[in-house]
Amino acid sequence: MRQLLTLIFVLTFFISCSTLHSNTIIKPNDSFILGNNQHGTFKVKLQNVSKNEIEVYHAPINGGKHSFQIVKPDNKVTINVDANTALYFVNKSNDTASINLKVTGDLGLSMGYKN
Repeated sequence: MRQLLTLIFVLTFFISCSTLHSNTIIKPNDSFILGNNQHGTFKVKLQNVSKNEIEVYHAPINGGKHSFQIVKPDNKVTINVDANTALYFVNKSNDTASINLKVTGDLGLSMGYKN
């Protein structure tokens, strides 16, 4: 019984460590960048919890931009991201934006802001 409880604890620990939950604030006319470094694939479940639209796009670290989409207030989307590709969250409004993120997959991702 003790071994079973230990196994359950260890598995729960590893499963919980493979998920990142974040409420991210983005200043007006600013961008939040996730994964602008070498990494494997990852998936993001995004909820826009602000009152303005958020633009999201993919940017491979070797150049280019693609897969632009607009996430309206209160909308949820799931985004699969290729290896070595950054995901940009752009707040083009004059108000602060807030997004909830649940990230799974490779979590060795850089995070930063760019205005």
